[in-house]
Amino acid sequence: MITQLKFVSIPVSDQDRALAFYTHKLGFDISTDQPMGPGKRWIELRIGSAGTRVVLFAMDGQEDRIGTFFNGSFACDNVEATYRQLSQRGVEFIEPPTAQPWGTFAKFRDPDGNTFVLSSS
Repeated sequence: MITQLKFVSIPVSDQDRALAFYTHKLGFDISTDQPMGPGKRWIELRIGSAGTRVVLFAMDGQEDRIGTFFNGSFACDNVEATYRQLSQRGVEFIEPPTAQPWGTFAKFRDPDGNTFVLSSS
């Protein structure tokens, strides 16, 4: 039986730039960074103690996915505090924290324009 979601992929155009953003600004840790074909690397990142990894990689022929909406959400304990911290690090938010009946969320972009939801866990 399926036991977990192993990784999700974020399509990026420049792996070095993306790696700097996700590690220095978002605070993710490198789990794997190794060659994968000509001019590409397989980069897996850890987020805190989460079991699911984030992969910074665009499959050949799927470059049109770069800069789109990520259909998922990054969780944090306090959206307002995380919003302030990430904003100070230079993360571009396109929507500030907004309270809803189901919780609080904000939206941010990476350097490629990929858009993410940040929500309270």
